[in-house]
Amino acid sequence: MVNKFIYTGYATYGEEEIQAVIDSLRTGRLGLSSKGKEFEKKFASIFDRDYCVLANSGSSASLLALDALKHFKSFSKGEIIVPACSFPTTVNPISQLGFTPVFVDIDTSCNISGELIEEAISDETRGVIFAHTLGNPAEMDGIKKIISKKNLFLIEDCCDAYGSMYDGKNCGTWGEVSTYSFYPAHNITLAGEGGAVTTNNKSLERIIRSLRDWGKDCFCEAWEDNRCGSRFNQELGGVEYDHKYTFARKGYNLKPTEIQAAFGLVQLNRLEQFNEKRKENFASLKEVFSNFEDSFDMIKIHEKSEPVFFGFPLIIKDSQISRKKLVNFLNQNGIGTRYLFGGNLLHQPLYKNSSEYKVVGDLPNTNNVFKNLFWIGNHPAIGHEEINYIHDTFKRYLSNLKK
Repeated sequence: MVNKFIYTGYATYGEEEIQAVIDSLRTGRLGLSSKGKEFEKKFASIFDRDYCVLANSGSSASLLALDALKHFKSFSKGEIIVPACSFPTTVNPISQLGFTPVFVDIDTSCNISGELIEEAISDETRGVIFAHTLGNPAEMDGIKKIISKKNLFLIEDCCDAYGSMYDGKNCGTWGEVSTYSFYPAHNITLAGEGGAVTTNNKSLERIIRSLRDWGKDCFCEAWEDNRCGSRFNQELGGVEYDHKYTFARKGYNLKPTEIQAAFGLVQLNRLEQFNEKRKENFASLKEVFSNFEDSFDMIKIHEKSEPVFFGFPLIIKDSQISRKKLVNFLNQNGIGTRYLFGGNLLHQPLYKNSSEYKVVGDLPNTNNVFKNLFWIGNHPAIGHEEINYIHDTFKRYLSNLKK
C-alpha cells in the first residue's frame, strides 16, 4: 500500500507560494490590489480573453456572470437551459436571479450538446449555462451553431477545464462569459479559495467588476483615489457627492484578498507543468482500466477535444458491481472517490421539493451517471507508485468479486 491516501483533489504548492504570501503581507495591502490586477491580466492572457475579474470563489463567479448578463442584456425573466447533471452552484444563480432553469440530458461525454439544447428551446429561452465536465470539453461545434442561430447567450463554467481545448481553442473562449474556480482541488488555487470571470466585452467587464465591488458606479480600484479625475464632481439628490461612494447596481462584496492573488501568481507559473502531469496520469490510468473494460465504461471524448481531466471517471457496467460497496472498499484502502457532483439534480432536496423549473426529455444518460458513475483522483501529486497501487487494488476487488 502507498504511504499516503490518494485524494481526489490535492493542492500542490511550495516555498515560493509561501514566500509570495509573506512578501505581500509586508506591503501592508490586505485588500485586493496590484497583485490582483497582475493576476487578472496574466490569467486573461493565458486563456485568450481580453478581461478577467477575480472573485472569492467559483460559485461567486457563476453568480456574477449571470447577474452581469442580466444587466447587460436587460433581461428581467426567461428560461435558461442547463444540464440536469451538474454542480448546484452552476445552476442556482438562474433561479436566484429570477430566471427559470430548463433541465436537459447529457450525452455520453457527460456534457450538454447542441441537439439537446435545440430540443429545449422555446420563445422564452435566453441562454445556456454548462460546465465542461471534469475537464472533458463539450462538443462545441453543435452548441455554438445553435447558440448563434437562436441568438442566445452562453456561459461556460470552466472550473474543471483549465487548459482543455476544443478544435484548437481554449475552453472558456466560446461563450460571452466564462467562469473558473480556484478551490484547492482544482488545477491551481489561490491559497484555498477563489474564482474568476472572463469576457472579451469591456462593457460587460465593467458590470461584472461593479457587481463584485458592492455595485459601485466608480471604476477606480479600492487603493485608487481619483483615476477618473472627477471624483468630487458628482451630484446625488442635489448634493455634491463622492463618486467613490456612488452605487449604481445591487451588488455584492465578492473579492478575494491580495495575499490570495500573490499566491495565485506563483501557481499560474506552475499551471502548464500541472496540466502536463494530469495528461500523463490520465493516459496511464486509461491504460490501467483497459484491463477492466468488462467492468467499466469510460466517458466519451469528442474527436476535436483535447482535455485536461480534473479526475478520472468510471461508469460501472457490470451488474455484479455495487457502486456503494466498491467505493467503500476503495476508501478503506486509501483511494479517494467522488460521485459526479449533484448527479441528477432533480433528485436533490433542493429541486425535488420545488416546481420552479422545467425538464425536457427522460434524462437517460443523466440517470445512468447518477446511478453508476464515480471518479478517482488525477492530479500532480499522483505518480507511478500511486497508479500501480490503484491498478492492484481494483484488480484485487474484482478478482474477489468473481470468486
